[in-house]
Amino acid sequence: MTAVAHRSRGRAKGATSGAGRLAAALLSPTFVVLGLVVGYPLVAALRESVFREGTDLDESGFVVEGSRFVGLDNYTAIFAGESAARFWNAFGNTTVFTLVTVALEVLIGVAMALVMHHALRWRGVVRASILVPWAVPTAVSALLWRWIFQADGVANAVIGQQVLWTTEGWQAKFAVILADVWKTAPFVGLLVLAGLQIIPNDVYEAARVDGASPWRQFWRITLPLVKPALLVAVLFRVLDALRMFDLPFVLIGSRKESVETLSMVAFDEAASLRFGPAAAYATVLFAYVAITALVFVRLLGADVIGAARERGRR
Repeated sequence: MTAVAHRSRGRAKGATSGAGRLAAALLSPTFVVLGLVVGYPLVAALRESVFREGTDLDESGFVVEGSRFVGLDNYTAIFAGESAARFWNAFGNTTVFTLVTVALEVLIGVAMALVMHHALRWRGVVRASILVPWAVPTAVSALLWRWIFQADGVANAVIGQQVLWTTEGWQAKFAVILADVWKTAPFVGLLVLAGLQIIPNDVYEAARVDGASPWRQFWRITLPLVKPALLVAVLFRVLDALRMFDLPFVLIGSRKESVETLSMVAFDEAASLRFGPAAAYATVLFAYVAITALVFVRLLGADVIGAARERGRR
């Protein structure tokens, strides 16, 4: 019996290793493409971030032109040097936009999903109309809202006051938040709707028989069962909001302290041919996004792949 068991375990290990080699062979083209598309630009950005372009003086007083190695000077200038004020302002704007827009999009997106899920008449028309803002390109959406927020635009006509929405101040932040929520809340609603559609109706019927109110059904049934889809939607939106660029750039403009984000600062540095500082800004933004994603996955349990793998083992 022992010999038979050893042979069975040996065959099982051989089959597992063979399946692993096959999976590695099938996935190797994907890894190569990811290495070229993601890995190489990341390494190139890290290398560029420790260099600086331009004309300067070396230790001997001679003029040095072109790219030269500066070590961590670009990062030092970002956090505590001459560029620190601009960096922390952009960091604060990026964080505020992310927190406020994602929170509003979750609330509105869940409401949209509930409406699309329970609408009986003209359900297809309702879903298509709600998803129209998400289908509009961001640059086009920003141009549309820029026309709305003009001095003689629709926004001022509705409120009956002359507000300069596209200038420095709180109104510029409000305009960006409103435009972003209008565009991307349907995305959250679409993913939440997909989660709602897999909840069986028998669960709600049993809850109604037990006397549960609609509000209690939402908190005890709908929200827990739709949580995986909702967490994925929130994760995607957080990562996208942290990289916000085109909406404030087109709607408000460049070099506006009220709405300048980390992506806009990196773009402005690169447009000014300061590629080293631009790469440093991009690297810091990448680290910010990666840390946020890791914390989100660990704390809120949005590790959908890990959960699926654990269920597969069981």
